[in-house]
Amino acid sequence: MTSLKTTPVESAPQSIDAPTLKAWEENHDDLMVIDVRGGAEFDALHIKGSYHVPLPMLSEHTEEFAAKLGTRVVLVCQSGNRAEQARKHLDSVGLAGASVLTGGVPAYAAAGGNVVRGRGPWALERQVRMTAGSLVLASIVAAKFASPKLSLVAGGIGAGLTFSAATNSCAMGQMLSKMPWNRSANEPTAHQALKNLDTRA
Repeated sequence: MTSLKTTPVESAPQSIDAPTLKAWEENHDDLMVIDVRGGAEFDALHIKGSYHVPLPMLSEHTEEFAAKLGTRVVLVCQSGNRAEQARKHLDSVGLAGASVLTGGVPAYAAAGGNVVRGRGPWALERQVRMTAGSLVLASIVAAKFASPKLSLVAGGIGAGLTFSAATNSCAMGQMLSKMPWNRSANEPTAHQALKNLDTRA
């Protein structure tokens, strides 16, 4: 019977669940967990021992990060969407062995995984839902009492969300991630993040 320690990296699936990640932590010394969320999200809750490489940073320096990553990589975010985008970026430069954690860090925490908790804002996906919902509600109310043309805002939000789902991207999320409350004083620069990967045990 083949041991997990001898499983070739090339056979790593594109996505794994939280119990699988917990098993890998116990059986793979070469495992690297890369958290691609924003700084405030990372500060609020992250997997112990994970490396913080925000998605915009990884997208801009994909080749540099790919060169530093280990032989077995798991990408994590809040739900799996941003981690999947990161996986595609890494795959485009030849790093095909990365896996995405389904359900993100919350799923890992719910499965009893070893996490570090702090204080922070709502998760980015929750902020997107609140912002989109508020804009739609406000435009419907404004259309009723001000100008019917304002209902077009609701249609625009709906079209944007449809496009977001179809392309697995989120312009609103990218905008919100740049807001002051989603920034962290501890968020690394690209140089610091690359250096952190160099210091792995």
